[in-house]
Amino acid sequence: MTAEAAEAPARVLLVEDDPTVAEVLVAYLERAGYEVRWEDDGARGLEAALGDEPDLVVLDLMLPSLDGLEVCRRLRATAPTPVIMLTARGEEEDRIVGLELGADDYLAKPVSPRELVARVRAVLRRSQEPRVPSVGAKVLVAGDLHVDVAARVTTIAGRTVELTVREFELLVFLMERPRVAFRRDELLEHVWGYTYGDPSTVTVHVRRVREKIEVDPSNPTRLSTVWGVGYRWDG
Repeated sequence: MTAEAAEAPARVLLVEDDPTVAEVLVAYLERAGYEVRWEDDGARGLEAALGDEPDLVVLDLMLPSLDGLEVCRRLRATAPTPVIMLTARGEEEDRIVGLELGADDYLAKPVSPRELVARVRAVLRRSQEPRVPSVGAKVLVAGDLHVDVAARVTTIAGRTVELTVREFELLVFLMERPRVAFRRDELLEHVWGYTYGDPSTVTVHVRRVREKIEVDPSNPTRLSTVWGVGYRWDG
């Protein structure tokens, strides 16, 4: 990698149809050192996300031509690009659906530009930093489940399991610490890098991981719920 490539700023795609909101967010993101592209339409935003391959997408839910949930769904079907959703305050159902579609995080409107920059920084740090296993293992194994930490590849019985960045980080964190119960706020801090946030983000990601690695996600035997506490890896 050249020095220029190593120093290139992370590229953020903002898909937001309100020009006043977009202007403020673009200014804050650029001031933080990011290269920002703005699209005000869902279809054009999806085209930009697939064509330009940004490092992260900030995606509003309410968009013309193609809503944010559909953009997220189509993007997730073809690319692992991290996504932060912007949701209107009180739209809990849409927020949960977005997380279930694979969004890494969300912020409720009206959005604090400083908070958005902090979330972008945290998501990019987790997705771009070299992964060094804390216990020195290159491959984590639980029965037919194999997780190659360095290559970021997960397989079950030889079949590749597609995980988002956050799902992978959550799975690895728990597998490296078997039989240890973690509260949702602890997982939010260790996996997402937030000292505060909505614990439902963790709940949805746990459910998504279970759907991909458990024989019966409704009766999990690997990623267990510890009632009144949180979650634990039982393998």
